[in-house]
Amino acid sequence: MVDSKRTAAQRLYLYLAALFITSLVVSNLIFQKFFYWYPLDWEIMGNSLFELSVGILPYPITFLVTDLISEIYGKKAANRVVVAGIFASFFSMGILLIAGLVPALPNSPIDDQTFNQVFALSPIAVLASMMAYLLAQFIDIRIYHFWKNLTKGRHLWLRNNFSTFASQFVDTFTVVGLLCAFGVLPWDAFVGLVISGVVFKILVALIDTPLLYLSVGWIRSYFKLEINEEIKL
Repeated sequence: MVDSKRTAAQRLYLYLAALFITSLVVSNLIFQKFFYWYPLDWEIMGNSLFELSVGILPYPITFLVTDLISEIYGKKAANRVVVAGIFASFFSMGILLIAGLVPALPNSPIDDQTFNQVFALSPIAVLASMMAYLLAQFIDIRIYHFWKNLTKGRHLWLRNNFSTFASQFVDTFTVVGLLCAFGVLPWDAFVGLVISGVVFKILVALIDTPLLYLSVGWIRSYFKLEINEEIKL
């Protein structure tokens, strides 16, 4: 690969990593706001089926990005982004802890009580999310490359959806379970939140498949890549 193309490939990898890390960190900061994502008040086992945290909105982007990086740059490059996301999340947790300890001025627009009400639980969310995230992302990457090798780089929709379905179930089940165990969420909301989260993420995975196809097609065309060929950084 010529130097100009290699520079472009490195820049694209950097932007994808930035998109991934931003989506991951933001999802842990905004998780305390909940909403109904569908205009039907359905229940299952006494739990609201479509009640979700807004933190789930940017989170599927992380799986789309790791699938795209896995497809174009390979398994090791995807794993590096996952590790970088872990570092960024724990670093943000440290900043929040320090910010919570610093006393607010009397004329501060945001007082200590308001700040702590919004952000005090974020470190717990980060811890729960990272434990679930580690497990889910590595499962996603492994399943993705299993299907990629098995199909010799063909049937992109198959590996994208199979890897995402499995990893999103593991992620949702684990993170909701940990948040309930830490006392952040009530146990009676567990079933409804897990089912809602899984259904939402599966629908998003189906919707983002065309976007993945378009992105992979454009990148392969730009860098003149063959089917199953990866860029080595």
